[in-house]
Amino acid sequence: MAMRKRGFGRDPELMIRMGFTMIMLALLYVAFMGLLFWAGIPWMFILIIAVGMSFFQYFMSDKLVMWSTGAREVTPQQEPRLHAMIERLAAMADMPKPKRIAVMDTHVPNAFATGRNPKNAVVAVTRGLMSRLSEAEVEAVLGHELSHVRNRDVMVMTWASIIVIMAGYVMQMMFWMSMFGGFGGGRSRDREGGGNAFMVIIAVYLGTILIYFLSQIVILALSRYREYAADRGGAILTGAPMQLASALQKIASDMYRIPERDLRQVEHANAFFIVNALKGDSIASLFSSHPPVEKRVERLRRIQMAMERGGR
Repeated sequence: MAMRKRGFGRDPELMIRMGFTMIMLALLYVAFMGLLFWAGIPWMFILIIAVGMSFFQYFMSDKLVMWSTGAREVTPQQEPRLHAMIERLAAMADMPKPKRIAVMDTHVPNAFATGRNPKNAVVAVTRGLMSRLSEAEVEAVLGHELSHVRNRDVMVMTWASIIVIMAGYVMQMMFWMSMFGGFGGGRSRDREGGGNAFMVIIAVYLGTILIYFLSQIVILALSRYREYAADRGGAILTGAPMQLASALQKIASDMYRIPERDLRQVEHANAFFIVNALKGDSIASLFSSHPPVEKRVERLRRIQMAMERGGR
């Protein structure tokens, strides 16, 4: 049965928030392009570089994440139950089974999915996740990850991140210009023109820093909303929202028992995981790629209640 047939309506609040976030990101794109145009910087050249880097990230994300986490592809003979669960969920979601299934040999209880489309996706779980969760909870986590794949979240986040890549490139360019005297104003006959050029470059530099900062906040907010959407999709797919809620709570609580050495091995792929793999409260929620587990559990409870009302 397809995922769309098991739904009971959309989440208006989440849809409005995601729509508003995309509008804010579009406005930042316009503002940044206007800033580059005003300064006479070849924005098309910078855009081409950013798109090229994004395409590399888009087509190589699965290989890069597997390499950075040490995830190893497993066959149906090696992990028959894992393959069977994913194959069943993929059929229910009316999507092809992910091309690769992988396992990470780490105590960190987590999972991730990546890939440019459902046909070229990879879904990975850790040994720590499979040993700590029940079979129903593992299935709920896999439903969440398949929802990421079905929603093409890698593509959405890749295109959203182009502005950050562009702003970062401009900041580096400005830095090297300052290092090699590109700010002008060194000769007396060009002092007035050089002073004007200096002010323009300073304005562009400060504007770029502001846009970079705001873009990061907006993209992280979008990432959090995509997590909520994947929670919802996974809950509807499996029909068991509270199994996913239980899994999220177990993963989050066990994360504080994992040695720092093990966490450092997977921290580079933190944004891909189902639960934040970074310890402590030092990272403010505004700068987190994941929403708080408590809020995710509360949303899943509301989905469970809606399912129960709809089933009566």
